[in-house]
Amino acid sequence: MNGNDLAKYICTVCEYVYDPEEGDPEGGVEPGTPFEKLPEDWVCPDCGVGKDMFEKME
Repeated sequence: MNGNDLAKYICTVCEYVYDPEEGDPEGGVEPGTPFEKLPEDWVCPDCGVGKDMFEKME
């Protein structure tokens, strides 16, 4: 595992932050799941947009 695997991503619409260390328990995503490994149909828990609307946080 490299440092990019657990990078946080932010929703460009509502600024929800996906933290892979926490996952998305309400969405059925286990803690420790990198953003890249989220299902393609995963959506932002706050506003419902798709993964393509997220940007990696530096």
